[in-house]
Amino acid sequence: MDKVDQQILRILQADSSLSVSEIARKVSLSASPCWKRIKKLQNDGIIKSKIALLDGNLLGFGLTAYVSIKTGEHSGDWLEKFSNTVTKMPEVMEFHRMAGDVDYMLKVVVSDIEAFDNFYKRLIGASSINEVTSRFSMETIKETTALPI
Repeated sequence: MDKVDQQILRILQADSSLSVSEIARKVSLSASPCWKRIKKLQNDGIIKSKIALLDGNLLGFGLTAYVSIKTGEHSGDWLEKFSNTVTKMPEVMEFHRMAGDVDYMLKVVVSDIEAFDNFYKRLIGASSINEVTSRFSMETIKETTALPI
């Protein structure tokens, strides 16, 4: 990957709705070579998808919680069941297996505390979990999906 590919990626991270011609102009290429570079980045898996980012607050998702989970169970079967259950929960935006003092971390987005309580009850009812700690975001100071290329 060269500097032009990096420029293309920075542009796409900022606004993936731009046409190939607009991107090409910004990186000083003609449209065809620019399109080929974008296709290669897609085929190589560097560009995973092009999506629209929505404003959760305007859509009624005003509560973000970070949920840390500790479990005493670490078998492959348990992890597979737990992962399948959690990944199917639409409120879960991110799901990470962690190193350190917690085993899993979830980023959960819901409308309000009642919706979170309903989510929490489903979560703890789905698998054996030793400890669940929830932290609620008071304010989003920075939020980005752009990697620092």
